[in-house]
Amino acid sequence: MRIVLSLLVLPFLAVPAMAQSDSDIVRAAIDDVFRPAFADFNAATGALESDMEFLCEAPSVQRATAARAQFRETVLSWSRAELYRLGPLLEDNRSERILFWPDRKGVALRQVQAALAEQDETATSVESLTQKSVALQGLGALEFVLFGTGSEALDDGADYRCRFGLAIAGALHQVAGELDAAWQAPDGIAKRLLQPTEGDPEYRNQREVMEDVTGLLAHGSEIIRDQRLLPFLGREGERSRPRSALFWRSNMSVPSALANFEGLDDLFTRSGIGAVDEENEWVSNGITFELENAVRAGALVTDPVAEALDDPEQKQALDYLVIVTQSLDTLLGENLAAARGLSVGFSSLDGD
Repeated sequence: MRIVLSLLVLPFLAVPAMAQSDSDIVRAAIDDVFRPAFADFNAATGALESDMEFLCEAPSVQRATAARAQFRETVLSWSRAELYRLGPLLEDNRSERILFWPDRKGVALRQVQAALAEQDETATSVESLTQKSVALQGLGALEFVLFGTGSEALDDGADYRCRFGLAIAGALHQVAGELDAAWQAPDGIAKRLLQPTEGDPEYRNQREVMEDVTGLLAHGSEIIRDQRLLPFLGREGERSRPRSALFWRSNMSVPSALANFEGLDDLFTRSGIGAVDEENEWVSNGITFELENAVRAGALVTDPVAEALDDPEQKQALDYLVIVTQSLDTLLGENLAAARGLSVGFSSLDGD
């Protein structure tokens, strides 16, 4: 199955020519990046819940196909937003409830298979499901319901499996609604970022805010490499493992990683953080160049992961994406931060 992302055909935005103040950058990031991204994710999960409800009401191949298609759209929407790891996304285990990953021990798969085998009715309502393990509540669990072993039964009726999937979709929409509301709230995270105070444990001044926003870019490239690409490509000397890829069942492994790059590009360009003084213009140009390289390389990967890894051209393109993230690590985490007089610390995720 071949999947083409919109980001592969849309040109990257030009970096603003005039440098903006830190407060202007933060405001633009909030209004033009964070709020739209989480609003889009909220809308996508709402459509997913509706499609799952329609499927459960009257199972058919057409309705199952629609639900699977909306799942893929939801994955893309999440992937564009998930690297904005600050504020509401880091509270109440929201990130893990949406996507329990990395899952090195296969916890989610075991729990989802157990729920399906036992037909655990407490996993078929949003209220009771959200009291269970986060591994049962998110996109990984729903992917198995829609695409995993036995999922073909959804096409002509699989009552428990569908109700379980509907509950997961409802839980996702609930969390997405919380995120959207938190970013839209006038007295919430937006105010904290725009009006830092000495009493705030995280954002005492504008510099700390800017370091967090810049850190999203630097740590984002690390996450793409260490948690999205290397698990299935293998580190140096390791063999490829296509079934270690996130979203391999739905053929969304590479599209979701490319949507991650799109999320980084949106933050870099729309916020104006890349507009630096003339002396450091090479930094912004380099970042734009590497983000464009990611798009070009990603366009060459048209097959599911297993087939792509067996094709020399596609495998080379995937390996090149890793090289792009390494270059972005330096450009974003060191050069851009230095150009703005900031210090970006280590990621809270080890990525091992």
